[in-house]
Amino acid sequence: MEYVSPGAAKSMTGLRLVLSAGVPGPWGEAAKNLFELRGVAYTPVAQKVMEANEELAEWTGLRNAPIAVYENEAPLDRWLDILMLAERLGRGPSLLPDESIERALCVGIASEIAGEWGLGWCCRVHLFTRTKERMETVPIWPRIRRDYGITEAAAEAVPGRIRDILAMLANQLERQQGIGFNYLVGKDLSAADIYWSTFSQILAPMEPERCPMPDYLRRLYGKTAADFREAVAPSLVEHRDFIYREHLKLPVDF
Repeated sequence: MEYVSPGAAKSMTGLRLVLSAGVPGPWGEAAKNLFELRGVAYTPVAQKVMEANEELAEWTGLRNAPIAVYENEAPLDRWLDILMLAERLGRGPSLLPDESIERALCVGIASEIAGEWGLGWCCRVHLFTRTKERMETVPIWPRIRRDYGITEAAAEAVPGRIRDILAMLANQLERQQGIGFNYLVGKDLSAADIYWSTFSQILAPMEPERCPMPDYLRRLYGKTAADFREAVAPSLVEHRDFIYREHLKLPVDF
C-alpha cells in the first residue's frame, strides 16, 4: 500500500485514512474494508507502530491508528464513528441492516468485537501482558499501558471475557445458519461480519499467502491464538474464510 506522511496528508482534501504502516491491525483492517465495500476512496496515511508519531499528533491530536479525516471535519478514531462515516459517504448496499432490531444487534455485536472491553481490546491487553518484560524496554510503554487500560485487574479479567464473546459469536452464527442465513445478522453482509473477520486474525491468523504480516506479529498472534484455541469454534473460522472469499480482498494489503 502506498502511504503519504501526516504532513503531506494535512493539506489534502477528501478522505484521509491513517493506518499502521506495514501492520494488519484489526481496527485498521476493519476501517479499510468498510470504506472499500462502501465505495469510498481514501488516501492512506502512515502511522508508525510503537513510535511517538509527533507529526500525526500535531495534525490530528491523536497518535494511534486508525484515524479517519474527511475534508475539514474533526478526526475520527472510534470504531463506531468510522463506521458511520463510511455509511454516510458511501453508496450501494448498507453495512447496517434496515430493521431497527437487526441494526441494534449488528452494532451490539460489532461493539463486543471492536469496542472497549470487546474482543480486540481484551486480546490486546492479554497480548501486552504476556510480553510485559519486553514491552517495558519500549520508551512509550507507560503511555501504551495507560491508553490501553493494561492493569493487573484487567489482565485477570480478559481471558474470561474473550471466551464469553467467542461463545456468543458462535451461538449467533449457529442461530443464523439454522434459519438458512450465511451472515451474523440478517440475510446480508453487515458490519458485524467485517469486524469478526478482521479481528479474527488475532486468534486464528490466516496463512501468509492470504495475510502476510511481520514475523514478530505472527509470533505474537500465534501466542494469543494458542491460549484460546479451544474457544474459537471451527464455524467461526469457516465464516471468516467465507467472508474474505466472497467479499474482501486477498491477499491482505497493508
